[in-house]
Amino acid sequence: MELDSCVVSDALDKLGLSGVAAGIGRLSTNSKLAGQVLTVKLESANGRLADRHLCTAAIEAANAADVLVIEHHSRTDCAGWGGILSRAALVKGIAGVIVDGMCRDIDESRELEFPVFARGTVPATARGRIIETDFNCPIAVGGITATPGDWVIANGSGVVFLPKDRVDAIIAQAQQLVARESSLVKDIESGIPVSKVMSRTYEHMTQKDK
Repeated sequence: MELDSCVVSDALDKLGLSGVAAGIGRLSTNSKLAGQVLTVKLESANGRLADRHLCTAAIEAANAADVLVIEHHSRTDCAGWGGILSRAALVKGIAGVIVDGMCRDIDESRELEFPVFARGTVPATARGRIIETDFNCPIAVGGITATPGDWVIANGSGVVFLPKDRVDAIIAQAQQLVARESSLVKDIESGIPVSKVMSRTYEHMTQKDK
């Protein structure tokens, strides 16, 4: 929570890792979202009947402060998340939800101050259109793979995943970058021309790690 998505993205670049989920933005609250990932996979129903209402098993299985991450690619004409689910997640202590797809009832989620990140909104219900086919499994989100137990950070700049087996190295690298950025801010505030400051930054970022 002390970091932001941009510096974590920079740390991933420095380590040669991927993790930025493109095209997903914040729709509810101005809060930063960070926590461990619990996943849900949704697919077009195509005449199939659901075993349960989508996302309910994940909500009940989640630990407090987990982040639900939902793969919802198959249709853009219906929502993969809604207001009742936001209420249930809030009661369970879930930190927020990230939907790679559409959601609805966003005004209700805002009233609840429950963080929702998604590609957009649509009023149409999931009923009869999509079903949950799995949860707590690897899913595709914004062009990357998210696995249960990974970590995620999301704010106004977007969503970034941290692979669980590299999270310590990513955070350590991000903290180094934060310290350097603080030094750059001090230089700018002291009156050093921004062109010189950014030139030094470019040299630092492009030099080979020793």
